Amino acid sequence: MSATPEPTTRPYLTIRRAGSHETEIKKSRFICHLARVRDEDEAQAFIAGIRKQYWDARHNCTAFVVGDEQRRERSSDDGEPGGTAGVPMLEVLRRRGLTDTVAVVTRYFGGIKLGAGGLVRAYGNAVSEAVDEVGLLERRPVALLAVTADHVRAGRVENDLRAAGYAVSDLAYEAAGVRIEVGVPEPEVAGFHTWLAEATGGTAVAVPAGRTYVEVPV
Repeated sequence: MSATPEPTTRPYLTIRRAGSHETEIKKSRFICHLARVRDEDEAQAFIAGIRKQYWDARHNCTAFVVGDEQRRERSSDDGEPGGTAGVPMLEVLRRRGLTDTVAVVTRYFGGIKLGAGGLVRAYGNAVSEAVDEVGLLERRPVALLAVTADHVRAGRVENDLRAAGYAVSDLAYEAAGVRIEVGVPEPEVAGFHTWLAEATGGTAVAVPAGRTYVEVPV
C-alpha cells in the first residue's frame, strides 16, 4: 500500500509493473516498453529516457493515459504515417480501461513495408501483448486510520487486524504506544470502530489519518 495525498473516490485499473515485450513482424522489431506514472511529467520523462536509450531506432511511438476523473491522453506517431502508431497504441490503453500508464513502442525497420493496416495492427498488438505480460491491478481507495495501542497489547492488536483481513500499512513505535496504520474501505469505517472496540476491550482507539490505496491483482 502506498500513500497518496488526494486519492480519487473510485477504483481504477493500471499495469501491475513496468516491463517490455518484443515482437517481430516481417523482419521489423517492435519493442513495447510500459511503465506506471503518476502524471504527465513522469510520462514524458519516461518517453525521453526510452528515446535516448533507443536513439538508433527508426521510430519511438508513444501513448499514455494519466489521471482518473480528469484524464489526460497523448499519443505520437513519431514519423510513422498519421494515425498508424500512436492512436492504436492509445486505443489499447483505453479499451483495457487503464490509466497512469505510458507505452513506448520502439521499431527497428526490417526493410519490408507493412502498409497502414499492418502498422495499426503491429503497434496495437505490441502494446496489447506487453500489457498481457506485465499484468493488471486495481487500485482501490480506502480510508486510512491510525490505531494506537500500548506496547504490551500492540502485537496482539496487529495480529488481530491482519487476521480480520484489514490491510496494515505501517507501524510506528512511539513513547506513548504503537501507532498502526490500517486501510479500511469507506463504507466499512463505522463497522471497523465497533470491531476494534470489541476486539481490544476498548483499549485501542482509531483516528482518521487520510486516505490511501490498496492494490489488488486482477
